[in-house]
Amino acid sequence: MNSGVEVVLVSSGAVGMGVGKLHLKERPRALDLKQAAAAVGQCELMYVYDRMFSGYNRTVAQLLLTAPDLHEPSRSEKVSATLDCLLALSVLPIVNENDTVSTAEIEFGDNDTLAAEVASHCRADLLVILSDIEGLYTADPRRDPAAKLIDRVYTVDEDLMKLAEGGKTALSTGGMVTKLRAAKIAMASGCDMVIAAGQNPEILYDILDGKAVGTRFYAKKGETV
Repeated sequence: MNSGVEVVLVSSGAVGMGVGKLHLKERPRALDLKQAAAAVGQCELMYVYDRMFSGYNRTVAQLLLTAPDLHEPSRSEKVSATLDCLLALSVLPIVNENDTVSTAEIEFGDNDTLAAEVASHCRADLLVILSDIEGLYTADPRRDPAAKLIDRVYTVDEDLMKLAEGGKTALSTGGMVTKLRAAKIAMASGCDMVIAAGQNPEILYDILDGKAVGTRFYAKKGETV
């Protein structure tokens, strides 16, 4: 951001933060307790982000969304307008799913999908998903020493999706199925996407410099993938 790049951060963690704050022994399974933990944890999560980004002289904003907020035209327009305004003000929007009210009918289901939907609404040039794996592999690198990183993808086709849905493959590691679905959403809107390992956040500089990092999905602008 300090180099002039407009950034929107999609984050999870509200429920986990709430579990810690409430001293619960495990992540709740009951919906009401999960939503209560999210309500408590969201305050803590934003406190941490506000404190951390203030060290870089950056103001943060919170947007809590459910699926209808991006899918229903009247609500979607308001979300887009708010994001545009925050970016114009050089504010960092931090987006999370509104776990305190979300149900199966109105939830995104995963943060990869949420991030892709937000990138589409922001008309973003690039979506970066930081994960616990370096990218998309030809096989499970933990089991197959011959597995190779796929550094470029131009089409997310049925064969690739079937491979990811196969279960015991590297593609299913780290939620690769949801990442491929996110790639389809992003690419269809003209947005490139990168999957990279998030242990070292400084790789963001390399990604923005166009260096080969992780797996990059190239959008076909104006076409459906």
